[in-house]
Order: sequence, then structure tokens, then C-alpha cells
Amino acid sequence: MSRTIELADGRKVIRSDGETYQEMLDKETNPVPDALRESTDTFLGSENIPTDRYLSREFHDKEVEHMWNRTWQAVCRETEIGRPGDFFTYDIARYSIVVTRTESGAIKGYHNACLHRGRALRSVESGTAREFKCPFHGFRWSLEGDFLGAPCQWDFPHIKEEEFSLPEVLVDTWGGWVFINMDLQAESLQSYMGILPQHFERWTPENTFKALHIEKVIECNWKLAWEAFIESYHTVATHPQIMTYLGDSNSQYDIWGDNVSRTISPMGVVSPHLEDIPPNQTVNEWLHHAMALPEDETLEVPEGMSAREYLADFYFKMFGEQYGVDVGAFSTQSEIMDSILYSLFPNFAPWAGFQPNLTYRMKPYGDRHDMCTMEIIFLMRYPEDQPRPDDVPVQRLDKDQLFSEAEGMEGGLGKVFDQDFSNLKMVQKGLHNLRTGEVVLANYQEVRIRHFHQTLSKYIDD
Repeated sequence: MSRTIELADGRKVIRSDGETYQEMLDKETNPVPDALRESTDTFLGSENIPTDRYLSREFHDKEVEHMWNRTWQAVCRETEIGRPGDFFTYDIARYSIVVTRTESGAIKGYHNACLHRGRALRSVESGTAREFKCPFHGFRWSLEGDFLGAPCQWDFPHIKEEEFSLPEVLVDTWGGWVFINMDLQAESLQSYMGILPQHFERWTPENTFKALHIEKVIECNWKLAWEAFIESYHTVATHPQIMTYLGDSNSQYDIWGDNVSRTISPMGVVSPHLEDIPPNQTVNEWLHHAMALPEDETLEVPEGMSAREYLADFYFKMFGEQYGVDVGAFSTQSEIMDSILYSLFPNFAPWAGFQPNLTYRMKPYGDRHDMCTMEIIFLMRYPEDQPRPDDVPVQRLDKDQLFSEAEGMEGGLGKVFDQDFSNLKMVQKGLHNLRTGEVVLANYQEVRIRHFHQTLSKYIDD
């Protein structure tokens, strides 16, 4: 079912039957932040997407040559390189970048190659070292990138030390994340991120620690994995078990500029695809799936109270005790419960709100166009009067392992991700047999996918 609604600018658009997300916000008792009140409702056309964007090695090579080396990408958390000498290696397609904390406390990034004969200077993902020393012939550079010398340096009279520094990349930080850009002429990170930093000021992602980090190999092009997580339209077929507490078709989709988009999917409400689901069912199925509440334990929603109100009170109390602060005094139901997923082109997707915040990142698997890795990172808050917990190491899953096999993901959420991944290998396979050679997209619920490809084209066609 659908209905026609009129926007503030007078435009009439077709939307799913049931409440809009903005109508749900109207029921909030606490003031709703301006960031959630924004609703762009942009139409980007109805053109199809060629399948060679996912299947072609040539298109992959264009991404490597024209996009990956010109965009801002998240590398690691600032706390993962917190001390002088700490480093982190970021590999994307055939590129490899090392970020390190210098003696002065600044963060710098370098191309991961010895200027002698090209051997990678860092062979591991992370660690601590007081200098860069090539394991092949022993050429050395300081953390600041200055050339320190080499064995038998008398044999290199043609090297000018002052011109033999490690080539740098742009480095900046936001929200506790370290970002790099290989294009030294690129716009600033602040400009590139558009409205995103302003929207997240309230949620302070810098005041979190990495509580869970899982990376899984997937047998599909990286864009297919990315697209699966920037729309909620797939819920009705892929995740039917969560429809009793997720308003999939009530989701709001927004885009800003070239680089930022967002999906907000309300929780604690019944999908418009279902009818006659009582509040008790919504509450208990949500808590059984999301919180691993024992199946034989049930909660009773008071008469006249909605499931969304009940769950919000539940989480206000739980997070208040966990964080040592009255969360319900300053946040809304939406901020404590809903899936508020932003994305920053090309591959960084942070959740917003005061709940444990997930962040997604997708990358090609090595330099392959037909495989990728997806990372799911949980950022958790902690009481302000307590020491900051250490970041956890990454758990790596191969292509045949289930996401629910990872430590910490054995419950309902892990199974939801397994359902997502079960589609992706089959999408990659099916695209080879799509005789039209084109993918068809919805105008609204898949607008973020269209927005993503339009931005990608600006790099590829440049």
C-alpha cells in the first residue's frame, strides 16, 4: 500500500502507507535535534545501473586510477596510534599507506614503500617502531619522514638527503577516526564531509572505544556489499523475523551534496507490511533477538503504552546505568533506538545516536574486483569518570565463515548479518546472467545507491 504526501516545497511524492519518520518524531516528548528534523527527499531520476560496474575488471581499474587515490578514507581510530611510534597500515586495492604518531604527537601518513627499491616499509597492519627501516637493505627514515641514512651510503652520492624524504599523504581526524587522502590537492576533510560533522556534534563519537571489530571476506564486488547496507527495502524478503519491530518501509532517506547520505529506520514499530501485531509481541521479539533475552522470559507492556515507548524507557534505564548518566534527560526515543546510518563516500558508514554505534567499511579484497572485505565495528561509550577501555583487536573471518561465528556476535544480530551475506555471493553470480545488462533501482528507497553511483561517475568520468 502507498499514499501521496505533500512536501514543504509543495511537491507531491508517493510513499509507503503508514507514518512517516517525521510524524513519529512529532510524538517525541524531548526536543528532537535539528539533524533528525532534516529531510531532503531528493529525486535523482530512474535510470538503470550497468552491470559492468560490478563485473568488469576494467571498471575496477578505473576506480583504482581515478577514485581510491582521490577520496578521503578512514584508516583507524586515533587511539590505535596513541603513542609516538605507533603505526597503522591501510591497504586499498594496490595502494598501501602507513599512518604514524610522530615524536611531537602529530599524525603523519606516508606511501608504504622504500625509496631505494620499493620494498614495503611496514609488513604488518599495526605496531610500534621508532623509525622506518627497510628490511631489504636497511635504508632509514625518521617518524617525521626525514632520511636518516643507509648502509654504504658512500655508494649513493646522487641522493640528496634533503630531497629524499618519504612522500606524504594528507591526514586529518574526525570523531576519533584518522583519515587519509592520497591527493595532495584534495579539498579539506571538513569540506569533504559536508554536514556530517555538524550532525554528529551531539553524539560525540570521539568519546567511545572500539568494543568489537570484525572483518569478513565476501565473494562479491565491494559495491554490492556497500549497497546492501544503505537501504532498508530488502528487509521484507531478507529479514522477515525483524519486521515485528522494524519500520522498514517507514524509513527516511536523505542525501547532501556528493559525499553524504543517510537512512533512518525506526525501531520499536511494526513494519507496514504486517497487521495486527500487539505491543507485547513487538517488545519481546525485539528483546529476544537483539538482547538475547531468554525465550521463556517475557515482558508485559502496560495498557495504553506503545511498544516504542516501552522499549525507549527500557533502553534509557539500561544505558543510563551503563554510562553513569541520565540518558533520558537529554535524548529522544529515536536517538536511543533507531538505526540512523550515515555514509561518507566512498566506503565509510557510521551509525549515529546514543546507542552502541556501529561503523561499516567495505574495500576490495586485495586488488580483486570480484571479492571484497566488510568490516563491522562497534563503538561503545563508557562512564566519564572511568578510564577509557582499550580498543579490541580485529577478528577476521574467511569467505566460508558465518558472521554469527565471531565472538560477541552469536545472537540475533549476527544472524541478521548472515542473512545479508547470504545474498551477496548470489547477486554477484546473478549479475552475469542478467540479460538486460542493467540493474533497476527504486526512486526513493534506493536513492542512496543512485546517489553513490552518480558521485562515483564524477571520478570515473573525470
